[in-house]
Amino acid sequence: MAEPAEITLTPAAPEHPRAGDPVFDLHLGGKLSVAATAPIRDKDDLSLAYTPGVALVCEAIAADPSLTQSYTWVPNTVAVVTDGTAVLGLGDIGPAAAMPVMEGKAVLFKQFGGVDGVPICLDTTDTEEIIETVVRLAPSFGGINLEDISAPRCFEIEDRLKELLDIPVFHDDQHGTAVVALAALKNALELTGRDAASTRVVISGAGAAGVAIAKILLEAGITDLAVTDRKGIVHSSRSDLTPVKRQLAEMTADKTGRTGTLAEALDGADVYLGVSGGTIPEEDVARMAPEAIIFAMANPTPEVHPDIAHKYARVVATGRSDFPNQINNVLAFPGIFRGAFDARATAITEGMKLAAAEALAELVGDQLAEDYIIPSPFDPRVGPAVAAAVSEAARRDGVARR
Repeated sequence: MAEPAEITLTPAAPEHPRAGDPVFDLHLGGKLSVAATAPIRDKDDLSLAYTPGVALVCEAIAADPSLTQSYTWVPNTVAVVTDGTAVLGLGDIGPAAAMPVMEGKAVLFKQFGGVDGVPICLDTTDTEEIIETVVRLAPSFGGINLEDISAPRCFEIEDRLKELLDIPVFHDDQHGTAVVALAALKNALELTGRDAASTRVVISGAGAAGVAIAKILLEAGITDLAVTDRKGIVHSSRSDLTPVKRQLAEMTADKTGRTGTLAEALDGADVYLGVSGGTIPEEDVARMAPEAIIFAMANPTPEVHPDIAHKYARVVATGRSDFPNQINNVLAFPGIFRGAFDARATAITEGMKLAAAEALAELVGDQLAEDYIIPSPFDPRVGPAVAAAVSEAARRDGVARR
């Protein structure tokens, strides 16, 4: 008897009230689907992929859990987890409205790192509930990418999950931004003839990205660093600091004795890194050192518009794709997870982040110029270069399992 023909069921197209809008047309039905890698063409295929064959694999994994690394999708799959409280520049829009961003993140993981991403939007903002949920989900994944979770909860959630899990945990809003910013800054310093140890840096924004950028810059050799929030420079003599900001103050302004407003911090500064939103008055920008470096990364409206920044700075970068030198997380997170997975790393270390930044910076090479301090996300060398550097660093840092 002939075997039945292959059956394919296609879901009905959902209603589309905004037909004709290219953004909504692209998102129609979502941006992801599940593709089978095991063909089911006949009863023999079915018996191998499912019962009875699958039982043999289950029994083998039960006897030796490490076999999940060979016989499931787990080692190449990352959970993209959010609670919807800090989505892009939209703020607290909730888990349902966050799904298009998480889907997009998963698409980028696949496109630029060959990593399978599964978007998970949690209907809770309780720190303990988020931690418990992710821990319970963790056996299904090779890594956890935390996304768009508001500060200061994001710090505790990441730190606790890193303690509880033996797979990579990475809050991209913090560390992806920090890695790409450091890579771009390395090349900007070279272009302007500056040395990290003698460069004065100001970061506006003491949230997730600002804290992570400050930490990675300190690791990279920057010593004169001030971080500002709405009340000015973050320093320990202030009485309004959260524990995270107090630690930040001790690492930065307390060592230099700097206090005061953002405008005062910018007076003579070599570098401005903006991750805060708002607008910096032109007269404050004008107070910076000659041939300054300005990374105004707020999206969609940079803290300093490039037209203004170019009056006073030699090197200008933004978070936007319609200006040169885009500080884009997609340059980092796909390759970082690809490298971590290739090494079967138990964590993502500071050394792995620094290695990723160095790899990105080196790709610019002899083409280094004021309008080219960071490679394009579409440069095919980016993902493999970051992945290789991260894998090597994982082995060097003792967190690799192969």
